[in-house]
Amino acid sequence: MAGEWFVWVIAGFAVFVGAVVQGGVGFGLGLMAVPVITVLDPSVMPGAVQIVNMSLPVFTLAAEWRGVDWRGLGFALLGRLPGSVVGAVIVTQVSTQALGVFVGTMVLVAVGVTVAAVAVPRTAPTLGAAGFVSGVTGTATGIGGPPMALVYQHAKGRQVRATLAMFFFLSAGQSLVILAAVDHLPGRSVLTGVLLIPFMVAGFAVSGPLRRYLDGGRVRAGILVVAALSAFVLIAQQLVR
Repeated sequence: MAGEWFVWVIAGFAVFVGAVVQGGVGFGLGLMAVPVITVLDPSVMPGAVQIVNMSLPVFTLAAEWRGVDWRGLGFALLGRLPGSVVGAVIVTQVSTQALGVFVGTMVLVAVGVTVAAVAVPRTAPTLGAAGFVSGVTGTATGIGGPPMALVYQHAKGRQVRATLAMFFFLSAGQSLVILAAVDHLPGRSVLTGVLLIPFMVAGFAVSGPLRRYLDGGRVRAGILVVAALSAFVLIAQQLVR
């Protein structure tokens, strides 16, 4: 019992920090939460994080829904559906060890492209491609934010947060349906996700007064370093089994 409480608290802290970042810059929950939860209990992934991914955008949209870029969102969702199917195939066809390495690698790639801040034009093809990649990585690992964030990196903060929030809400729901359809959404994953929601709510609440600081990148670099270190730990743990 003590061990389960320890896992819940550590996973909850990762969700809390991720929610602080995502509440400020529009994404980041997966970067922090996925590697930590996968190290602690890979059997609940990626369903547990998708439950939280679907819950957090509700709070962002309640405050900033007028900033949604509906046209861009439509193109991204068109790409997201086939990407989710590919992600579901990955989940059903790879071992837990291989999935752990895959998750860790995706985190490192996500951190790398986020730090590089490569300029990407916001067009129908790039939005569709970002949605597809997000569907693959989001469904398979719970990390789907970076591809979309790169496309919107030059938009105003409110538009970034609102558009990504709507995208995450709809895409997380889509991923949960697909995971359930391929019998990879056990009740324990759902319960774990629900138990992590209070940490997410607390993180979002803290992000409000700190939004200007987060938008200015004052803590972003540190969070990305922690996410990268978590990914290295995850990969190392899987490889030495």
